[in-house]
Amino acid sequence: MAGSSLMETLFQRTLDDLIKALRLQLLGESAFISKAMDEIRREIKSTDPQTKSTALQKLSYLSSLHGIDMNWAAFHVVEVMSASRFAQKKIGYLAASQSFHEATPVLLLITNQLRKDLTSTNEFEVSLALDCLSRIATIDLARDLTPEIFTLLSSTKPFVRKKAISVVLRVFGKFPDAVRVCFKRLVENLDSSDPRILSAVVGVFCELTSQDPRSYLPLAPEFYRILADSKNNWVLIKVLKIFKNLAPLEPRLARKIVEPITEHMRRTDAKSLMFECIRTVVTSLSDFESAVKLAVERTREFLVDDDPNLKYLGLHALSILVPKHSWAVLENKEVVIKSLSDVDPNVKLESLRLVMAMVYDNNVAEICRVLVNIAIKSDPEFCNEILGSILATCGENVYEIVIDFDWYVSLLGEMSRIPHCQKGEEIETQLIDIGMRVKDARPTLVMVGRDLLIDPALLGNPFMHRILSAAAWVSGEYVQFSGKPFELLEALLQPCCNLLPPSVRAVYVQSAFKVSAFCLNSYIQEQYVESSLYVDTLTENDSESISTRDCQDASNLCEQVETLSRVQTCTSASLEDNGSSIGSIVELLDFIQFSLGPLTWSHDVELLERSRNLLNFVELIRQQIPDGSSEMKLAEISKIVELVLDAFSDDFGPISINAQERVPIPEGLIFKENLDDLEMICSDTQLPESSFSFGSSLYEERVDSSILSQRSQQESEPSSATTSLLSEHRKRHGLYYLPSDKTDDASNDYPPANELKLQDHLDDDAAHLVKLTERSLALKKKSTSAKPRPVVVRLDEGDELPVTRKKPQSKDEQLSDAVRTVLVGSDVMPTSSQTNQSSKPSSRRKGKEKQNADNLSESKENLGDVEEQSNTVDTSSRRTHRRHGKEGKQSSHEKRSEKKDQVHKKGKRMSSQQPSRHKAKQSGDASLPVASQTVIPDFLL
Repeated sequence: MAGSSLMETLFQRTLDDLIKALRLQLLGESAFISKAMDEIRREIKSTDPQTKSTALQKLSYLSSLHGIDMNWAAFHVVEVMSASRFAQKKIGYLAASQSFHEATPVLLLITNQLRKDLTSTNEFEVSLALDCLSRIATIDLARDLTPEIFTLLSSTKPFVRKKAISVVLRVFGKFPDAVRVCFKRLVENLDSSDPRILSAVVGVFCELTSQDPRSYLPLAPEFYRILADSKNNWVLIKVLKIFKNLAPLEPRLARKIVEPITEHMRRTDAKSLMFECIRTVVTSLSDFESAVKLAVERTREFLVDDDPNLKYLGLHALSILVPKHSWAVLENKEVVIKSLSDVDPNVKLESLRLVMAMVYDNNVAEICRVLVNIAIKSDPEFCNEILGSILATCGENVYEIVIDFDWYVSLLGEMSRIPHCQKGEEIETQLIDIGMRVKDARPTLVMVGRDLLIDPALLGNPFMHRILSAAAWVSGEYVQFSGKPFELLEALLQPCCNLLPPSVRAVYVQSAFKVSAFCLNSYIQEQYVESSLYVDTLTENDSESISTRDCQDASNLCEQVETLSRVQTCTSASLEDNGSSIGSIVELLDFIQFSLGPLTWSHDVELLERSRNLLNFVELIRQQIPDGSSEMKLAEISKIVELVLDAFSDDFGPISINAQERVPIPEGLIFKENLDDLEMICSDTQLPESSFSFGSSLYEERVDSSILSQRSQQESEPSSATTSLLSEHRKRHGLYYLPSDKTDDASNDYPPANELKLQDHLDDDAAHLVKLTERSLALKKKSTSAKPRPVVVRLDEGDELPVTRKKPQSKDEQLSDAVRTVLVGSDVMPTSSQTNQSSKPSSRRKGKEKQNADNLSESKENLGDVEEQSNTVDTSSRRTHRRHGKEGKQSSHEKRSEKKDQVHKKGKRMSSQQPSRHKAKQSGDASLPVASQTVIPDFLL
C-alpha cells in the first residue's frame, strides 16, 4: 500500500503541469478537461495526503476557471482540512471557502476542526480558519464558534486580532445574539494604537452604521476622538462615512464635527480624503454655510482636473448641492455645460443629471430645445439618455413643470424624428396620456399625429412603431379636431402600412373606422346644409326653441351650430376635389374596401376582427346606395353613422394604478400560477385546422368579386374620367406612389423624413444653455406666462404608487435591536421579555443614574456590566461567562436579590389604586431618555 501511494505521488501531475498542458490545447479543450477530471476523481480517493491534496488543488483550479462542479468532493475537502501539514491544510481551506455553502451536507463536520484551528498557537492556522469562516459562516457555525471569536478579539497578535474583528461582521449578520458576547471587546479595540487593528474595527462599524446608524449613536465620542487624532487617511475616510450617517440624527453632533472636517479639507492633499470630506459636508452638513463654501472651492479643483474620475466626483458633489445651494452650480456653470461634450460617458451622464436638476417651469422649453439639438449631434447611447431625461423630467408629477402643452406635444413629435431615438414606448405613453388628461392639447396632438402618419419613411423604423400606434390612436379618437380627415384616412390605409406589425396595424384599422365614420357624417351634414332641410329648420325655430326649452337645450343648440360650421369646413376641405357628391362617397367606400380586402385572410385575431368590422360597416352603407342611381338614402345612412359615432363618443380617461387592487376577489375563486392543466381540461375540444373566420362566405365572395371587377375595369376599360381622376390624385398624394420616370412639377407640401425644423440661432448650444441656466437660477419666482396652463386631469389616488405592506423583521433589525440593548439598555425598545424581567431594567437605570457622562471609561464599564448581565442563548456563551469567575457569580447574586426586592415593591404597587399605577408608569417612561443619553458625553450635546 505504501509503495503504491509512493508511486502515485511520484508520477502524479501537479497543478503546474495541468496549467501548461491546458495552455497547449488549441483545440479540444473540453476533451482534455474531461480527461483531467477522470484523473482527479481517481487521485482524490487515494489514502496518501499529498496525492489527495494535489488532486483537490487541481479541482479547485478547474472549478474557479472553467466552472467545474466540485460539490461531489465535499467530504474529501473535509479530509484535507484536517491534515497536519500546513501546506495541505491551506489547500483544504481554500477549497472549502470556494465550494461550501449553507446547503452543503458535510458543513456540520467542520465545526470541531474550525474550533481546533481557531485555538491553535500557530497564527497562520488561525488565519486560515478565520478566512474560511468569514465566507462560509452559517447560523450554526456562528453560534457555536462565538466564544472562540470573543477570545481572539483580545489576542496579543495584531495579525490574528484584525482578522477576528473582520469576521465579527459576518458572525453578527448570521447570529445577532453574538452582539451580547462580543460587542464590548469590539468597542475596546477602538482604543488600539495599532493602525491595522484600528482600521479593521472602524471598517466593521462603518458597515454596521450603514444599516442602522441610530443604534450606534452612543459611540459618537469614540469616533470623534479618532476623527480628531488619527493621521491615517483610510481610517479617516471610514470615520467620515460613519459621521455622514450619524450627523442627520443629532444636530448638536453636526455642529461639533464640522470644525475638524473643514480642518482636514484645508490641510490634506489626498484626493480621496478630500472628496470624502466634501461628500460629508454636502450630504449631512449642508446647513453650515462656511463649510459648504469651502467644499465648493475644493469641488472646483475636481472639476478642472484632467482626470475624468475626479471630474465625475466633482459633478456628483454639485448634484447633491443643487436642492439647497443652487448658487454653487451657477458658479461652475461653464464647466458643467462643457462636460456635456466630454469624451468620458460617465462625465456626460452626470453633467446631464445636473442640468436636468436645474430645470424649472420658466426655462423648461428653452433648455429642452437646446438639449434636443445636442442629442442630434451625440452618439446613440447618449442621445437616448438625453431624450429619456427630458421625458422623465417633463412627465414628473403629472407634467407639473409643463405650462404650454402645445409646445410639449410638438417637442414629442420632434424627438420622434431623431434618427437615434429609441424611446418609442415612453413617447407613446405620454402622447396618449396627454390626450386623456389635457383636453386643450388635443388639436395639437391630432396635428402632430397627422405629420407622423403621412411620412412613409418612418414605417421602416422599428423604434417608431409604438409612436405611430399612439399617433394613429390619437388621430382616430380626436378626429373632430382634424382639418383634413379624408387625407388622414388615406394615411392610415396606405399600402406601406404592411411594414407595421399586426398589433400596430390593428390600431391603424380601428382609427380608420373612426375617421371613416366621421367623414361620412361630415358628408351627410353637408348635404343637409345644402338642401336647407336642417339649417333652415334651426334658424326658423331658433327663437321659439330657446324660449320654450330650458338652458340645457339652448346650450346643445349652440353646440350643434358650431358643429355644423366646423363640419362644413372639414368637408369642403376634404371632398371639394372629388367630383360629384355621390362619387366622392362611393370613392371613399371603394378605397376602404380595396385597402382592407387583403386583411380578411389575416392570421392575427385583432387585425382580422377590426378589419371585418370596418368592411361590414362599408357594406351596410353600400346597401343604401342603389346601383346606377344618383340618389342616396340619407336618412338610413345617417342612422347607421350616428349609431357608430355614438359608440365612439365617450372619451377615455386616466385609470388609477391601484384600480385593480380595489376590485374585490369573488369568494371561492382560486387563481392558478400557470395554465399547464389547460390542455387536459380542453382535451375534448377539437379546434378547426383552418384559420378562424368571422363573417359569412357570401360576403367574402362579394368583396372578392367587387375587387376583381374593379381591377378588371381599371385594366381593360380605362376611361378619360378615371385617368384624369387618377392623375389628379397622384398629384395631390404623390408621396404614397412609387417614383415614376415623368417629372412632377407639383410641389410636395409634406416635410421630408427625419428633417428637423431647427432654428439658426441655436448653433452655439453650450453658450445658450449657460445663459438659460444663469437666468433660471437668478429668478426664483415663476414667470408669468401669457398663455395660462390648461387643466390637467389628476386622480385623487391613482397617480400615487401603491402602499407597500409591512415586512417581517429581518436579521438586520434583529442585529440593531441587539446592539441597542447592549449600548443603551433593553428598556429603550420594549419587548415581551421585559414584562417578565422587570428587575433588569430597574437595576440598569439605578446604575446608570450614578454614572458620570463625561467619563468615557465609565461608559465602557457600563457596557461591560450590560454584557455580564445579559443572558446568552447557547451553552458556548455560558462557558464564556464562567471565565469571569467570581464577578459573574456576584453579579448574578445581586440580580436575584434585586429581583426579590422588585417583586416585593411590585406587589405593593398592585394593591394601590389606579391613579398611583398611572403615576408609576409615567415615572418609568420619563426615565427612558436618561438611559439612552448616558453613553454620549455632555461635550457633544
